[in-house]
Amino acid sequence: MKELKGKVWEFGDNIDTDVIIPGRYLRTFNPKDLAAHVLEGERPDFTANVKKGDIIVANENFGCGSSREQAPLAIKTAGVTAIIAKSFARIFYRNAINIGLPVIKANVIAKDQDILSINLEKGQVINESTKECFNIEPFEDFMLKILSDGGIVNHYLKKK
Repeated sequence: MKELKGKVWEFGDNIDTDVIIPGRYLRTFNPKDLAAHVLEGERPDFTANVKKGDIIVANENFGCGSSREQAPLAIKTAGVTAIIAKSFARIFYRNAINIGLPVIKANVIAKDQDILSINLEKGQVINESTKECFNIEPFEDFMLKILSDGGIVNHYLKKK
């Protein structure tokens, strides 16, 4: 989980949890059913075209709104391997880490279809399409272990 590589999906400001997974789909607890509708109101092409390993790059305040835990779960289940944004809603950030989805607070410049390489341990994002390099806050060892274990619950169970 230290190194990630994927295609960019670009989003703007204030992508709230109701945009990520609208309330009308919260009648199920099945992550695959949720993933089938993730971000469909913001990007109708997203659910049909997102691939395992893809990366979301957004602007300010990603994950704002309600504290619904299904939002990061739907994104992760759809195949997204990381989210990079200038800022995150605090509860969304924590919920994402809790399920093993890396969220990176950084100002990374990338467009749809660009390819990013992320090294969480070194604190580096490389836009392979433009050859730009961005420094990010390196993830601490304990965070890398939580992410590698698939989230906080799996990490705790592994330690028991």
